[in-house]
Amino acid sequence: MPTPPPKSQRLISLDVFRGLTVGLMILVDDVGGVFPSINHSPWFGVTLADFVMPYFLFGVGVSVGLVFKKVPNRVDATKKVLLRTIKLFVLGVLLQGGYFHGSHDLTYGVNVRKIRWLGMLQRISLGYLFASMSEIWLVDNSAVESIMAFVKKYHFQWMVALIVCAVYMCLLYGLFVPDWTFERQCVTPSYNCSYTQTVHCGVRGSLDPPCNAVGFVDRVLLGLEHMYQHPLYIITEQCSVNSPDYGPLPPKAPYWCLAPFDPEGILSSLMVAITSFIGLHFGHVLLHVKDNLQRLVLWVVTSLSLVLAGYVLVLLGIPLSKPLYTLSYLCVTVGASGLLLGIMFFAVDVKEYQKETLVMQWMGMNALIVYSLATCEIFPSVVQGFYLGSPENNLVDGTEWVLQYCRSS
Repeated sequence: MPTPPPKSQRLISLDVFRGLTVGLMILVDDVGGVFPSINHSPWFGVTLADFVMPYFLFGVGVSVGLVFKKVPNRVDATKKVLLRTIKLFVLGVLLQGGYFHGSHDLTYGVNVRKIRWLGMLQRISLGYLFASMSEIWLVDNSAVESIMAFVKKYHFQWMVALIVCAVYMCLLYGLFVPDWTFERQCVTPSYNCSYTQTVHCGVRGSLDPPCNAVGFVDRVLLGLEHMYQHPLYIITEQCSVNSPDYGPLPPKAPYWCLAPFDPEGILSSLMVAITSFIGLHFGHVLLHVKDNLQRLVLWVVTSLSLVLAGYVLVLLGIPLSKPLYTLSYLCVTVGASGLLLGIMFFAVDVKEYQKETLVMQWMGMNALIVYSLATCEIFPSVVQGFYLGSPENNLVDGTEWVLQYCRSS
């Protein structure tokens, strides 16, 4: 009898995990505006949409652990990682920097003086860079034959991750945030004008929208014009009469409601690196633990411990906040990522429910393409081009009307 072909070593559950993440991103982007309960939390707290970014970053870490299990030449591997990071970062600037305007404004082009430098793909590229560099340069090539050998092999990675986390916490709570100003547009129908508005801070350790260290670092290093101009804190109770949905400003709304803030900022990206690093650790377990039950036990125990630690931190006064990427938010979302990957692994790779997840597999294997099309709103723009009688009678606007009707009912 002919020898059967060797079983594929590809981790199908990781593709399904990525595909589910992309699907979740499309869902919350298209439906979140109609159903605020699944949209991003305005500032504190966590909703379904707030798990998308950590899922992406966690998956990146797991992938890096599998790709760089053997590094024959560290210099060549570093060059490849740097090139891939640059490509991903530049693509992110193109997609989210303001060049594509979306289905409600079918134009393109951006003023380079106001281009947004940071975004979701840029953040993923930074997480990939950190995880890859630590896997290439901070791991020895010794075999893992015991728990102590496992610890010895990866202890430098953990030391660097703890240092990065400590730096973020020190800056978040110790950096002095001075008063700052921004240009505010006049609400005048007869002519356009702007004036300078001052936000009074002069504090340390504030986690509120106007005076936190994350926004301060971005204002200094990026400049207000290169930050995200429509931050979600516009739907907080202080800034919207319909909170947690969009609405007009309250009569005594604070000045900072209309100020820019980047949810993918520089300082918070330090914690992004930690998210990818924890995903890297899950990949290490997959490599060195051969028994599927032991893998699942280690993943579940680690994930539940992280979720528990996150809520303990909340009780200690560190709130959940995606814009700041607080330590509690990191623990809860990464723990949820590990649990979801464990479920996918058990269902897809252990029980081999693979035909049932073919769509998610395809989306996961082509995650960058699907993400790019969704980010540029190419899907709705193409559909919007077909209408009945007049351009307003198209499937996109009709679907939005139906969703709004369902919500009002």
